[in-house]
Amino acid sequence: QVQLVESGGGLVQAGGSLRLSCAASGRTFTGVAAGWFRQAPGKEHEFVAAISWNGDSTSYADSVKGRFTISRDNAKNTVSLQMNALKPEDTAVYYCAEGRWATVTMQSYGYNYWGQGTQVTVSS
Repeated sequence: QVQLVESGGGLVQAGGSLRLSCAASGRTFTGVAAGWFRQAPGKEHEFVAAISWNGDSTSYADSVKGRFTISRDNAKNTVSLQMNALKPEDTAVYYCAEGRWATVTMQSYGYNYWGQGTQVTVSS
């Protein structure tokens, strides 16, 4: 049974930074892509960022490009999301996900294990 646990969420002022981490247990992230999604109150679940199995390829939602950076450490079995220049519209619950395949995808069906989520709140 794979378990993904996110950490690093919290309350930050607009313009600030947070770093989210996702740790996997029960199985490694090795060989598959990983991604971050988010869901704000009253809004759809949306793609944020993804990284390929070896970190050579990344993909970002247009709304976070240039501000967020996804990375992974396969030796530590973790995936991180560095979030800079945060905006109030980034407020959401952020979810880490393990991909089905080695390559990145922005589609939810491309991920088969999900964490419980961590709350990020950006005040104006």
